[in-house]
Amino acid sequence: MAIIFFSYSHRDETLRDELEVHLAMLKRQGFIETWHDRRITPREEFDKAISKNLEEADIILLLVSSDFLASNYCYDIEMQRAMEKHEKGESYIIPVILRPCDWTSAPFGNLLVMPTDGKPITKFPDQDDAFLEVVNAVKRTITRLQPRQYPTPPSKSYGSAVKPQILDIPRSSNLRIRKTFLDRDRDQFVEESFEYIANFFENSLAELSNRNLEVDTNFKRIDANHFSAIVYIAGKKATECKIWTGGSSHLFTNGIAYSSNASGSNNSINESMSIVDDGHALFLQPLGMAFFASQQNVKKSLSQQGAAEYFWGILLRPLQ
Repeated sequence: MAIIFFSYSHRDETLRDELEVHLAMLKRQGFIETWHDRRITPREEFDKAISKNLEEADIILLLVSSDFLASNYCYDIEMQRAMEKHEKGESYIIPVILRPCDWTSAPFGNLLVMPTDGKPITKFPDQDDAFLEVVNAVKRTITRLQPRQYPTPPSKSYGSAVKPQILDIPRSSNLRIRKTFLDRDRDQFVEESFEYIANFFENSLAELSNRNLEVDTNFKRIDANHFSAIVYIAGKKATECKIWTGGSSHLFTNGIAYSSNASGSNNSINESMSIVDDGHALFLQPLGMAFFASQQNVKKSLSQQGAAEYFWGILLRPLQ
């Protein structure tokens, strides 16, 4: 049985969880076990537990994003040790590009990354397609490991040709069925999307300030459901916004709202995102109130990153 180690930033935990769900069949068949730091028990020492499981790993999934690259622990400790093990033939690395970032110059930049051509998972119209590519890469990697690591599951007998019969079985990849999303699913998606957008704005504001000496920024968590962002140029307020979830105005009842006034009331909005689905996944859809709204984005289903970029574009419009 192969041990898979997830190296990731906690800000990408939702995507990590989704990938682990897609690996469920390999778990059921007895081919893999997965481990990540959320499995650490209160009695274990954090660093020792990570080091132990990293050393025992056969396959190391580097879940790459800007947060992963910025994390000293992920980049300097986990990734560096993973590369050493990979170069010695002690384990295999599969870099998985979760979100757009500057990964090509990283030490793993010359390895085969997933999804194909390094297209970030969040850029796929249907992220299930991207996760399936990663699962297939894991299957291919399993076939390169020693056969002794993969006992035949006790409930079935596949003879001596375990790998081709289990890992290369011909079948369709068109296996999705329509799903009904309940109120709880939508509410949870709103919460997760709001947190993603908040983190996106906080990081983007910091980078905007770092790259422009005359720019100062302010990110403020007003409460669990509201945050504000302000950009100053040469000390003068140049653009601002407030973003929040929920609401009870006649214009906005659920989803995520945007106001160009950081201190305005919830009854005044300049744009909002509603929750839509295509029968398979949930997305965010702009109402189209922003005067500069791109026709290619309005009324289209956006990922969490797409929605964050859309709101960010409204904030930066006065500066561009």
